[in-house]
Amino acid sequence: MKLLSGNSNRPLAEAIASCLSMELTKADVKRFIDEEVWVEIKENVRGEDVFVIQPTSFPANDNVMELLVSIDALRRASANRITAVIPYFGYARQDRKPGPRTPISAKLMANLITEAGADRVLTMDLHAGQIQGFFDIPTDNLFAAPVLIRDIKQNLCDNGHKIMVVSPDVGGVVRARAHAKRLDAPLGIIDKRREKAGVSEVMNVIGDVSGYHCILVDDIVDSAGTLCNAAAALKANGATGVSAYVAHGVFSGPAVDRITNSVLETVVTTDSIQASEAVANCAKIRQVSIAPLFAEAIRRINTAESVSVLFD
Repeated sequence: MKLLSGNSNRPLAEAIASCLSMELTKADVKRFIDEEVWVEIKENVRGEDVFVIQPTSFPANDNVMELLVSIDALRRASANRITAVIPYFGYARQDRKPGPRTPISAKLMANLITEAGADRVLTMDLHAGQIQGFFDIPTDNLFAAPVLIRDIKQNLCDNGHKIMVVSPDVGGVVRARAHAKRLDAPLGIIDKRREKAGVSEVMNVIGDVSGYHCILVDDIVDSAGTLCNAAAALKANGATGVSAYVAHGVFSGPAVDRITNSVLETVVTTDSIQASEAVANCAKIRQVSIAPLFAEAIRRINTAESVSVLFD
């Protein structure tokens, strides 16, 4: 087995390798002067089971090309099996046609990864579970929930907080309900109306949040408008405090400033996306590592063991 990393999130790749007591495969992943991606594998990979670790986060297009070119290089070097390890799957929010003459870019990404030569995909918390069906190769979709719930228990439940899990919108109720069940906590819902992309308006809080420390649960925090508006509504309805637990921290545009100036006490996310300097310096944002989760999944795929046990 070999592990190859692109430039998207090398610290995560190194942490995964450390958990497996391995070294990353030596490779050059560079750019020509005109920004074309160039990959050269510096080790023999013939007949190997190779895992390419590359989240497709910002800059998404560059990181997608690094992934595709790396897969092609491995295929032409006669790797036995190539697994694309994509902790954060970019373009996942484009999973359907929201209007006429619009693309389904998540399906296009699946086609590109498959045609490049990947034999299987390992990812985490896809924006929509049915994206697994976009791939014509085996696809394992891990969940950050076990890691995040462990952190909630250690930092909130064990400190005596009376908690309630809240979904920031109706679409995330299934995810929030699963967290609430595991934490044996009540469930609340934010009824939100989105007038246009990137702008959200909180309408109603469903559930009595008075006296509870509310935990907002979501899969992606991008501009943070939804989270901050939801947190303000919860505080206005009597919540003693508000924290957010999110699988993927995109934190684009004004996200960090919004969180800093919001009533949110803390935003906990995984390291599926490498933290920018602004994110790393924000006192309210904290990352928890998914390296052990992915390392175990990679080990199990390599040894043909069950991966589903990691969902609990």
